[in-house]
Amino acid sequence: MKEVKELINRFQPNTYAGRCGKIYTDTSDFMRIGHGDVIKIGGKHYFVLRDEVERSFGLEDPKYWVKRCKLLETGERKLLKLVFYEKFFLNFEGTQILCYRSPRKEARILDLVRGDKRFMQGFSIDDTAGNRVRIIDLIRGKRLDIVVFDIQADHKTYFHEFLPEILEKFIDACEAIAFLHKHGEKHGDIRRDHLWEDSKTKQYRWIDFDYTFDFYENPFGLDIFGLGALLLYLVGKNYYTPQNLSDFDFSADILASLKQEDYLLLFRNRLANLGKLFPYIPKELNWMLLHFSCGSNVFYETVDEFLKDLRACVRLIK
Repeated sequence: MKEVKELINRFQPNTYAGRCGKIYTDTSDFMRIGHGDVIKIGGKHYFVLRDEVERSFGLEDPKYWVKRCKLLETGERKLLKLVFYEKFFLNFEGTQILCYRSPRKEARILDLVRGDKRFMQGFSIDDTAGNRVRIIDLIRGKRLDIVVFDIQADHKTYFHEFLPEILEKFIDACEAIAFLHKHGEKHGDIRRDHLWEDSKTKQYRWIDFDYTFDFYENPFGLDIFGLGALLLYLVGKNYYTPQNLSDFDFSADILASLKQEDYLLLFRNRLANLGKLFPYIPKELNWMLLHFSCGSNVFYETVDEFLKDLRACVRLIK
């Protein structure tokens, strides 16, 4: 306690510390590390402010292995991702896909994309127990799905006036994923809250690379399905599910026409066939979305294939 107080007084005397805890050089037992503790790693001191929280569907999910910190030597805010392993199987059309966290894979990607602002930035270093800790720069910005959802426009106005620019920037984000694949790496967890808009540059930036998966039939397949699900959200300005369709002003005939084959293959409660809801969506763009539906027997094998069609669709709607 005394050591932490001395560090704060030496480096950040204006920092309010409600609690002065311990100094940790071994982060294995990350549940014990909390506000007021200091993680000493790489010769630097990171004062722990709190555990990071992921917010989704109105719920808060604490990530006890991710610590929001202040670097005492400089005052900069950083995220420290400590080592946490978990795994699960995803059932995809009868195939069991192993999904798991890999801190060293995320560390490799941080090295690979250093200086490339299409990705979050940071570096990794081992603590005294050999845990690969990733030290991440905070992105000043907002989740892209929230940016899109908050646009004050009806869907038709959004589609014609906002979506072309959004998709142009989304192409840049997809090219970033293609870059990873060309280097043999996967993002591993592409979903709508893992693509952010930088508030200063307005560039889209990927975060969180520690998940990976073993999908031998298509090594990058889940990444491509993730891009498809994200494209669906951007085109629709929302996900449409059996639970929320009644919240919108769709006719009874339209709702009666929806069949299981119109929904996403991987997330079967999300409608992929948006052309049935919004007839002004060009059939070429709707066809892209249907590649990810239960009714499709044609799938994208590479991000380059996906990008080729997406670029053509953007030219069509501009």
